[in-house]
Amino acid sequence: MSNKRPTVALIYDFDGTLSPRNIQEFGFIQAIGKDADEFWRRCNEMSKTNDANGILCYMYQMIQAAKESGVSLKRESFRRFGSKVELYRGVDQWFTLINKYGKEIGLNIKHYINSSGIKEMVEGTSIAKEFEQIYACSFLYDGEGDAYWPAVAVDYTTKTQFLFKINKGIKEVSDNKRINEYVPQEERPIPFSRMIYFGDGETDIPCMRMVKDLGGHSIAVYGDEKKKGTAAKLIKDGRVNFACKADYSAGRNMHVVVKRVLDKIKADYEFGRLLGQHKRIAEEDFPKK
Repeated sequence: MSNKRPTVALIYDFDGTLSPRNIQEFGFIQAIGKDADEFWRRCNEMSKTNDANGILCYMYQMIQAAKESGVSLKRESFRRFGSKVELYRGVDQWFTLINKYGKEIGLNIKHYINSSGIKEMVEGTSIAKEFEQIYACSFLYDGEGDAYWPAVAVDYTTKTQFLFKINKGIKEVSDNKRINEYVPQEERPIPFSRMIYFGDGETDIPCMRMVKDLGGHSIAVYGDEKKKGTAAKLIKDGRVNFACKADYSAGRNMHVVVKRVLDKIKADYEFGRLLGQHKRIAEEDFPKK
C-alpha cells in the first residue's frame, strides 16, 4: 500500500473570516480620504441604480476614488495597503499550528484564499506566503503600472468555480478548458471530501453548502455575538457543519474543531484504503471468469 500523504485543502474567505473588516478599509479608504460607510454607500447606490454587479461597482469606485484623490493604484500600492490589514487573533500562528498537526497524523495541508476582496492587497499581508493560491478580485494594469480595469471579479457564484479548480488542481483563473473536462473522481488531486471551507457571510453560502453536500466540511466564522446568531442559523438550515468564533489560537474552539475534522478525514482515507486492499485481494482469489 502507498505511503503517500493525502492532501487536504483548507479554503478561506478573507474579509470577516481572517480579518475583522473589509480589506479595502485598511489603508485604501484612509488614503482616498473617505469614510468607510460613505465609500460603501456609493458602491451600493451605483449597483442598485444601474442594476449592476456589486463587485464590479466597488472595483470601479476604487479606481475612480483613487483618481479623484491622486492616489496611486499600482501593484506596490495595493500591497502597501495590504500590509496594514488587521487579522483575527491567532491567524498569524494558525498555519504553522495546523500544518504541524496535519503532518503528525499523516496529512499534507494546503491553504487557499477564495475571496471577493482584492488579491493584490491579500498579497501584501503577513500571511500571503501561506497560501497555495489566492483566488480573489484583481485588476488589469496599463503601461505605467496603474490599475485601470477589473481583471477578475469574484462574487458568490463565481466563488464556486474555484472549488472545482482546487478539486482538479487548476491554478490559472483564465483556464476555461480543463475546468470543464471530465476527470474521474479518483484522479482529482483534492476530492471535496478533503476540503474544509471557512466563511462568514452571504457570499460564502453557496461554497459552504456545496462543500458540505459533497462530503467536505464547512465552518461559519463569527467575530461578534450578532454574527454568532447568523452562524447558528446556517447550522440550523443545513448549510454548514460548524460555527466557530474567529479566534485561531491554539486550544480554542476553531483549533479543536479543525483538528477533529482532520482526524476524520485521515480515518476515512485509511478506511477507504483498507476497503480497496480487501477488494483487490478478493479479486485475486476469485478472478472474474
